[in-house]
Amino acid sequence: MAAIVVIPARYGSTRFPAKIVASETGRPLVQHVVDQVKKCSRVTDVIVAADDQRIALALRPFETRVVMTLPSHQSGTDRVAEVAGSLKSEIVVNVQGDEPEIEPETIDELVRHLESSGDDMATAACEFPGGADVSDANLVKVVCDLKGRAMWFSRSVIPYRRERDSAGNEAYYLHLGIYAYRREFLLQFAGWAPTPLEKTEKLEQLRALEHGRSIYVLKVDRATHGIDTPQQYAAFVRRNKGQK
Repeated sequence: MAAIVVIPARYGSTRFPAKIVASETGRPLVQHVVDQVKKCSRVTDVIVAADDQRIALALRPFETRVVMTLPSHQSGTDRVAEVAGSLKSEIVVNVQGDEPEIEPETIDELVRHLESSGDDMATAACEFPGGADVSDANLVKVVCDLKGRAMWFSRSVIPYRRERDSAGNEAYYLHLGIYAYRREFLLQFAGWAPTPLEKTEKLEQLRALEHGRSIYVLKVDRATHGIDTPQQYAAFVRRNKGQK
């Protein structure tokens, strides 16, 4: 199956204005994401879905494919779906534009799963990193069934450990914000109105579960570093320079 990665890129950011084109490494932040995606073996193309011409101008020297999308979209998923409407690829992967260290292997494994399964979409999770606060509502938790499909996502702590120190306790899993969709399902999903529990938790992936659809969760070894603040970007710049 043909698979395309679409990277939603929004110019505005409350905590870090214009972070998507921050270029202290010599490349815009979102271009680093494009570079990682291009290492994938199961992806035929990568598109940046932008909401502002300044993103397109920043990426022009790198000959990155950019599609301008409506500035009114409320989520990156809606932006990706707008682009997907004109694609023929059977699988569309939504990779966040502020994940410059996304691992190509994760993307390839998500695509491989959809190629060989009947699931509607797939995402990723890892065991909670040491030192991370599992009660932090900004860190989304996921629990899965025995076949690896999501049963629930929550900002609350799930599962609840009735016997806190039991050796048989299931690990806490941190949800990672990457999604692979069957194109037809993505277009259907984007057309659905937000569902009650989605609006309660402010987690749009619950919309799929509330409609009875399946989400496979790929377990990976670690979380990669998303960039939300100038401090996180500065740390990324240091890591990037240390690789050269």
